[in-house]
Amino acid sequence: MPCVDPLSKVGNREAFVDRLWSALQVLPDPRLVRLSKHAEVIGLLRRAEGATVDEVRAATGWQPHTVRGVFSGALKKKLRLAIVATKEERGRVYRIAEAGA
Repeated sequence: MPCVDPLSKVGNREAFVDRLWSALQVLPDPRLVRLSKHAEVIGLLRRAEGATVDEVRAATGWQPHTVRGVFSGALKKKLRLAIVATKEERGRVYRIAEAGA
């Protein structure tokens, strides 16, 4: 653990628990660290302006074929999201279609 010297013996249990508890309180909340990349992609696709493959690549660091694979495999087939592609000035833009649209 950061900021804690390793011990070879515990010795006084109460002192050990106090040191351990204070070290745990300094650690960042793991829930706030980062969303999963799939959740990040879904967030990009739910925006009103949608997202291009290049925008998703920039956000995730993936290759273009991986982005398209996530669209078809994880999002369309597994999560059953309706991905709609439209041709616009900035290229092919992908969006998640709203239910009933």
